[in-house]
Amino acid sequence: MKFSFSTIGCPDWMLNEVLAAANDFGYDGVEIRGLGADLFLPKAPCFGEKRLATSLREIADSGLEISCLSSDASCLLSLPFDAVTDNIRAYIDLCVTVGTDKVRLLAEEWGAPSEYIDKKLVYNNLCKVVPYAEEKGITLMVETCGIYADSHVMRKLIQSIGSPNVKVLWDIHHPFTYWNERPSETVDNLGEYIVHVHVKDSIMVSGRPVYKMLGYGNIPVQECIDELKSSGFDGYLSLEWMKRWNDELEAPGIVFAHYIKKIKKYL
Repeated sequence: MKFSFSTIGCPDWMLNEVLAAANDFGYDGVEIRGLGADLFLPKAPCFGEKRLATSLREIADSGLEISCLSSDASCLLSLPFDAVTDNIRAYIDLCVTVGTDKVRLLAEEWGAPSEYIDKKLVYNNLCKVVPYAEEKGITLMVETCGIYADSHVMRKLIQSIGSPNVKVLWDIHHPFTYWNERPSETVDNLGEYIVHVHVKDSIMVSGRPVYKMLGYGNIPVQECIDELKSSGFDGYLSLEWMKRWNDELEAPGIVFAHYIKKIKKYL
């Protein structure tokens, strides 16, 4: 297995700072979900015409992989806006440009399940972008989030799409926290489709998750790792530290250094 961190954990860092830190701490790659003030990556200046060549050179010189691009634009996947599929296609194009073959999508916007989600609309919107992903050789990873954190519901979605380019991003927090799924159940249902993993730890306080550094919460991380090992998973274990939306969380330099040491102990 390989190790990366999502850039939502370091919202004030630019690309060169992200790459330098990943190298310093011993990561294999980085997951890009926004850089600085730019959350919609296809319009970020570092990937614009003036800076693109420099950014690509920085990535190549770092020796790191871009483990995936994480799309926030696709949070609208469950809403009836034509712009959703355009945004996903823009991320697919950017994946090709920066040399990664995976982009993360959200079928539902929030970690906690909503009362009503139009599953047919989610299915239809995914179907609209699958041919373009197949053409470009990009894997669309649907994250276990909201009702799709229920691994039974997610499995039905992935199987109904029936494309080798539609897989699963297992956020280990959501199925356990909101659906009381043990890791064995999640992997039994989704193991053959899991190509990327988000790792984060937490405790629940008054019905809301409070995020903790790895090992200080209640998420059964060791069980998750053991199940992944048994399933033959060899992709990225990517730290998702929610610093962009919670400035009170510990600083990225502290958390990134802690994570790489702790996750290796779990392995």
